Amino acid sequence: MNVLATAFLASLAAGLATGIGALPVLLVRKSSARLLDAMLGCAAGIMIAASLFGLLVPSFRLGGIPIAIFGFILGTLFLDGANLLIPHLHRWRGAEGPSASLRRVWLLLLAMAIHNMPDGLAVGVSFGLEDFSSSVAIAIGIGLQNLPEGLAIAFPLVREGFGRRRAVIYATLAGLVEPICGVIGITLVSLANALLPIGLAFAAGSMLYVVFNEIVPESRYRGYQREATFCTLLGILGMVTLAYLVS
Repeated sequence: MNVLATAFLASLAAGLATGIGALPVLLVRKSSARLLDAMLGCAAGIMIAASLFGLLVPSFRLGGIPIAIFGFILGTLFLDGANLLIPHLHRWRGAEGPSASLRRVWLLLLAMAIHNMPDGLAVGVSFGLEDFSSSVAIAIGIGLQNLPEGLAIAFPLVREGFGRRRAVIYATLAGLVEPICGVIGITLVSLANALLPIGLAFAAGSMLYVVFNEIVPESRYRGYQREATFCTLLGILGMVTLAYLVS
């Protein structure tokens, strides 16, 4: 199997985890705010560790300090621009973007799509590395952090009047942004190997932007900051342990 197919399947599996994470909405009538904040905190920790150790450190090693810093800043600015230009809805601070006149459900899904873009890109770009085990660890870690994200999007969809099965379907569709971005990422670094260190740093910057602009604030606005903090640390430890075991 060539690297393009492998990157596509890995990013597809990670994206589908969003739909899997939404499945409890079929059985549970009301979500636990404490549990959701803890899970989001864990997701933030996983993304932080994957970004720093799986993407940014290899970028510094392959491209040097200027290239890595340039790619990192470019990634953060790209996500910031997406937040400014694409209408979307944060569950804790309302609608954002140039036109918030769309239905709330579409704004929620657009927010989820923006969140999933760097995840898919990270998986795809990581397969440009010669370290296959590190790429697998990143894909697994991103898949795991997508589970609480699926749950976090499914319950608001139900509250907006969607049927529970339909909410799971929409959460799954939002996750399918990841294989698209995964293919884009691996294609770019495969066509021009010199883009690999920039791509790694770009993915790291965009993922960390999502963590600190979206996931961390969301894990704290319901009042369970302590649980979210400890689970963030647990997520970092778990991701580093996973990378060590896979390698």
